[in-house]
Amino acid sequence: MAGHSKWSNIKHKKEKTDAQRGKIFTKLGREIAVAVKEGGSDPESNSRLRDAIAKARAANMPNDNIQRSIKRASGELGSVTYDEVIYEGYGPNGVAVIVEALTDNRNRTASEIRHIFDRSGGSLGATGCVAWMFDRKGVIIVENNDDLDEEALIMDALEAGAEDVEDSDEIIEIFTDPSSFSSVRDALEEGGYKFLSAGVEMVAQNTVKLSQEEAASVEAMIEKLEDNDDAQNVFHNLEIV
Repeated sequence: MAGHSKWSNIKHKKEKTDAQRGKIFTKLGREIAVAVKEGGSDPESNSRLRDAIAKARAANMPNDNIQRSIKRASGELGSVTYDEVIYEGYGPNGVAVIVEALTDNRNRTASEIRHIFDRSGGSLGATGCVAWMFDRKGVIIVENNDDLDEEALIMDALEAGAEDVEDSDEIIEIFTDPSSFSSVRDALEEGGYKFLSAGVEMVAQNTVKLSQEEAASVEAMIEKLEDNDDAQNVFHNLEIV
């Protein structure tokens, strides 16, 4: 995805985080809960939990909320079981969309996600219909400002095990294999770097390039999907030119 489009998405997500912090914390809590269910409550031995906690802290989620999510998932405060479900389909103008959801009611979530696709002029498809257009990658985003030594960051990232680094005027994107994402992120954090975002994402191999006017309906659909309570992550191959 081009730097300008990626930067726009990050700024948009930050604005949403500021405006809807409670909903964001709820979703992050679910990620933590699923990680605990999968690998236990110790982040030192559970890399998925460690990643979820790091993501929550990056969103300024209070430590009390984080610990409460861990305890709830461990059964100390009662628990709810969430299923991981992935939905795939197309938005307007042929934009491929992947929705990662955590739900305690598969029928409800499927109905709501399908409704958003249909009402937005898109179509929900079968499993695998668009996933082949994406690669799963660790993605770390650093703001490219005057205080940053670009060359040092690129060197540090590659030495830590990053696969690729792409830089633009506004951001630097660091890509890793999913298996090495945690170690690369930890190494850069220890090096004092601050992230705009860091997580394992579905990265489009190629993008659908649309003008701002053409992309408006796609962006509206993506926003509705992101606002859905059960949708954790929404990935797409839209690039605004």
